[in-house]
Amino acid sequence: MAQTCVHRGCDKTYTDPDEVCRYHPGPPVFHEGQKGWKCCKPRVLTFEEFMTIEPCTEGKHSTTDFPPKIEKKEADPSLVANNANDVPPPPPRTPIPAAQHAPTPPPPPPESDDDEEGIEISEGLICKRRGCEAGYTKGSSRDNEACVHHPGVPIFHEGSKGYSCCKRRVLEFDQFMKIEGCKTKKRHLFVGSGKDAAAAAAKGGSSGTEGGEEVLESVRHDFYQTPKAVIASFFLKNIDKDAAKVVFHGQELELDLPTTDTPTPKRYNAKVPLFGTIDAAHSTFKILGTKLEVSLVKVDGSSWPVLRSDDRLTGEILQIGRAGSVAQ
Repeated sequence: MAQTCVHRGCDKTYTDPDEVCRYHPGPPVFHEGQKGWKCCKPRVLTFEEFMTIEPCTEGKHSTTDFPPKIEKKEADPSLVANNANDVPPPPPRTPIPAAQHAPTPPPPPPESDDDEEGIEISEGLICKRRGCEAGYTKGSSRDNEACVHHPGVPIFHEGSKGYSCCKRRVLEFDQFMKIEGCKTKKRHLFVGSGKDAAAAAAKGGSSGTEGGEEVLESVRHDFYQTPKAVIASFFLKNIDKDAAKVVFHGQELELDLPTTDTPTPKRYNAKVPLFGTIDAAHSTFKILGTKLEVSLVKVDGSSWPVLRSDDRLTGEILQIGRAGSVAQ
């Protein structure tokens, strides 16, 4: 019998209990305009980018998602004063100025009301309107569609969560994801206009299909480093381990990553210019369920402020061993 997984980031309908589940074990984190998951590093500004963060953990599907129990730690008896008189009075408190909140990012530009006539829609593409999540099936009639969605933007304020277009507010993120849409349109929005599709490709989406596969212009990546190596991740699901090609050069990384997705496989083919020089002979890689991870051995042991030599330098000083910036 088909069941729906309740793991955050998965939400798949499955029949095989042994199927691999990719999900986020940690709760969502929204702080001063940034959005992400407690269990992994990427932080983004918009809710749409937050919803595309790749799951970081593999396990089994579940229909009951109980949070881990929080163990209460007992205080060390040696640190507890035996007499209240032994405790020195606290120092006078200095008034703390009110926190300055980060400015709210500008709202996204208005999307097209409907898909442009004659534009190609890929099988399985998900409706772009918030709260809908309907998938496109080739050959189906679009005259009988009902797109129930939220035209407003998500609002997270003092613990409550909801949409600007309707009044309902909830406390838990899982409840927020289940808030039913408040407006209905006759058709779903899978692609928009041709201009929308071109803009998506320019921002790092797909550039269309070629030879029966979807060609990706870029994929999300991040990195961290140690004194001896830079460990970088390129996020792409279902990479074909047998057909993938990863070649290390002195100051360049050559990637050819096809996927096993059906019915339309994806492919990311790129030459990545690196900020520093690496020891190509001792650099390594491994392919995981949701990403390619490479370990780039440094030649001189210096700190890399960015991964790619064509990335913009922000002036931020990165400490060895901590995460680098996320690139879209």
